[in-house]
Parts: sequence; C-alpha cells; structure tokens
Amino acid sequence: MASDTTMTGTVSESPIRLSGPYGDWRDELFSQGYVVIKNAIPKERAQYYRQKALDWFQTFGALDYNDQSTWTAENLPAQTKNNILNKYCVSHERFMWEARMEPNVLEAFAKIWGTDELLVSFDGMNVTLPSRDKPAPKPWPHVDQSPLRRGLHCVQGIINLSPAGPEDGSLMVLPKSNTLIEKFFDTQTDPFTWEKKDWRSFDEAEMEWFMGSTHRLKPVKVLAEPGDLILWDSRTIHWGGEPSTNSDTIRTVIYVSYSPAKLASEEALREKEKAFESYRATTHWAHDNVILRDPVVYLPDGTIDPRNRVRPLEEAEHTDKLLKLAGIKSY
Repeated sequence: MASDTTMTGTVSESPIRLSGPYGDWRDELFSQGYVVIKNAIPKERAQYYRQKALDWFQTFGALDYNDQSTWTAENLPAQTKNNILNKYCVSHERFMWEARMEPNVLEAFAKIWGTDELLVSFDGMNVTLPSRDKPAPKPWPHVDQSPLRRGLHCVQGIINLSPAGPEDGSLMVLPKSNTLIEKFFDTQTDPFTWEKKDWRSFDEAEMEWFMGSTHRLKPVKVLAEPGDLILWDSRTIHWGGEPSTNSDTIRTVIYVSYSPAKLASEEALREKEKAFESYRATTHWAHDNVILRDPVVYLPDGTIDPRNRVRPLEEAEHTDKLLKLAGIKSY
C-alpha cells in the first residue's frame, strides 16, 4: 500500500461522501464510472449549439462541409491531435457560455455535488471531421485525476450535439475502472513516481491489468443522441473514439465540468480570473487544477498562426449567473 506521503505530494481524500443507492442515474455514474442523461438539452437547443460550433469552425478558411477537398490545414483551425479545440478564445464564445448555463446541465451537476453553488470549467469543444482515407489514431487511454487524490474529486461532462452511433466518433470508456484505479496505483506502481498532475496515461501492459483475466473489463463506446449529457468520473479510464470509415457524421461536442465553489482555493480563483479576463481555456476541472492554456496558436512549422485571436468572435453577456459560475463573483 502507498504511504500517506510521497516524494511528489500528500494524498488527499475526496471532498464528496457518496451515500447511495440513490435510485437514479447517479447509481450508474458511481458504479460504472459513466452515465448518459437523455434529453438533457432540448433538440432545438442542441441543433443551435451545433450550428454555432460548425459556423465557428468555418471561420478559418474556405471550408465547405460538402467538399472534402477543402478539408485541408489552411482551412481548419490548428488543434490538438485528439481534435479538442481550446484555442482562439473558443472557450469564451457566447454559445459556449450559453451551453454551460443550460438548466438541466446545471441541475445534473448540482445533484451530484449536493449544491447549486457551482463553478464551471473553461473547457473546449470537439469537431471531428469524418475521414475515409487515413487511419484512425491509436487509443490514448488516460484518467484526469492524480493518484495522489483518493475518491471522487472531479466529474467530467460532454454536451453531445451530434449523433454518436456505433460507427461515429464518441467517448470511449472502460466501465468500472474508476472502482479499481486506486488498487492499480497501490499494487502496480511505485508511489514515488506519482505526480500531482491530474492526468495519467496507460500503456498496453497496464491496460492488460484491467482488461485481462483478473478483472476482464471491456471498453465501451458511449452511444448518444444530440441533446444528451454524458458524464464520467475522472478516475474512469477513457479516450476519444474515432469515427469508422463508414461514418459521415461530423462529431460535435462541448466539454463541461462543474464542482462546488466552496472547494476552490483563493489561488485557484485568482487563476480562473486571469483566464476569464484573457479569454483563455483551462482544464477539465472547475475548482482546482486550473492550468491556463497558452493563448498563442502555433502552426506546425513553429510560426504563430496569423489567424490567432485575442477575443471571442461573439462575447457572452456577463450576467450575475455567468460571473458566479466563472468564479469572478461570490455566491
């Protein structure tokens, strides 16, 4: 077993004490590590957010969704290899903030944490174009919580805006891995290698510990419809599932995460304020692990993208509700 202290930090316990069974979707979230809440957003609202996301995606060049010959680097925003978009101030576009304030999305996280006094992450979105002529990247299984944290500290979310069927791009999860993750770290790793960083990947040999003959966990592609809310425990092993060559769907999602405002330190709130004022993205966490993303966009040749932005195209109205979620105003 790991000791209470390591070379890299002190083990911290969960800020939430689960007291289920609850008789609702929370039981599935906590036991399986993920859940899909159906119709969290009305279909017409999901369509609105999807169109706004696709319109934003088209502002970087002569991109035509009906002409794959235009799906070239010069017409697309520079983005990570996993298609997560968190540059060009997109995290603070008006439609992103509107989506974050959807009543049923807020209600779901309030139900998890037992309070409606929440902070929200300054997260990004994902637009994945289907492709028939290049191999899908290898899976990149990971968790978004340090082994130095014990229990539930973060619940991540996806506001799903496009069909996510068996052939389409979607979230991949390893169900029940959240219930085994601490045992894995305690028995399969050296505590002196644990880092405070709230991100940890797994190689094939490590995945075998979860998927082999002892535990027999099997990966699942999360199927969802526009308007559904996908939630998962940050200790659940997960990765982005690429569309198959049979899919014509442009995957479109918005990432969200909320946690109680009372959990945020003064330092975390100062960092959130810096990010908010400079329209920068942070991480999948709302109250801690507030790492400001570099606002400068670099092209593959190392030069700064001339399309770099310092403000959103459409700024959100800074309502009382928004400022409290952002951590700028106290509850």
